Amino acid sequence: MWKEKAIKIFFTGAATTSIVVVGLIFLFLGKEAAPFIFSENVAKLFGTEWVPVSFEKEQFGVLPLITGSFLVTFLAILFAVPFGVLSAVYLSEIATKTEQEILKPLIELLAGIPSVVIGFFGIIVLSPILKNTFGLESGLNAINGAILLALMATPTIITISDDAIRSVSTSYKQASIALGASKLQTIWRVVVPDALSGIIAAVMLGIGRVIGETMTVLMVTGNAAIITANPFDSVRTMTATIAAEMGEVPFGSDHYRVLFCIGIILLLITFGLNMIAQKVLRRRGV
Repeated sequence: MWKEKAIKIFFTGAATTSIVVVGLIFLFLGKEAAPFIFSENVAKLFGTEWVPVSFEKEQFGVLPLITGSFLVTFLAILFAVPFGVLSAVYLSEIATKTEQEILKPLIELLAGIPSVVIGFFGIIVLSPILKNTFGLESGLNAINGAILLALMATPTIITISDDAIRSVSTSYKQASIALGASKLQTIWRVVVPDALSGIIAAVMLGIGRVIGETMTVLMVTGNAAIITANPFDSVRTMTATIAAEMGEVPFGSDHYRVLFCIGIILLLITFGLNMIAQKVLRRRGV
């Protein structure tokens, strides 16, 4: 009996520690950002120019950074979702056991590749291809970052979607086939709809993986802080801005405080996506 109580206390403590750590992160970010948030300069956050270092007038508009992050994320999900979901369907419903034994380790290996290595691939290989194919001045742009981020998000989408599809009751499949449906009809009209909540959760977690990535986008998106919807333009993301500027910013300056404001925005977006994914999972019990 005492062993069960000890185990219960251990897991309760672990869960509580996780909550406390997240709370402390929010508290730390809020503490550093508060002097700027509650000052008269807070209106600068809603500007359209990011010029944190200037001899005339500093501009701390985060809108170019937010739009850059969302553009790269949106394009990455456009690439990753179809490929990830179709791959998961193939692995769980069509692939032979031998194919599964070969493909699954490769997918796990892809998930483990360091982001800086993927960034090097984007600079050396993908950037010249995009530049020559589309006649661009530079291959370092939003589409480059999106392709690489899609490559990084795909393993997450495949793995979770595969688990959701495998959890569909075998009796549903057997009933569909017994009624005369083909295997493909069963997959797309029975299996995938039943696993849809898990697939949506996989997509949401993939988005969280993409929007929180730093090194790859810092290396391949061009880092131009502009508002644009053109995937062939250079953009700058929130994560890249923090990574590039935090090491050299004067401590306690407005620039320093604004970087923490960006961190809060990024954390809230990621936290919100994870909450949505968890609610979708609970809705269907996946």
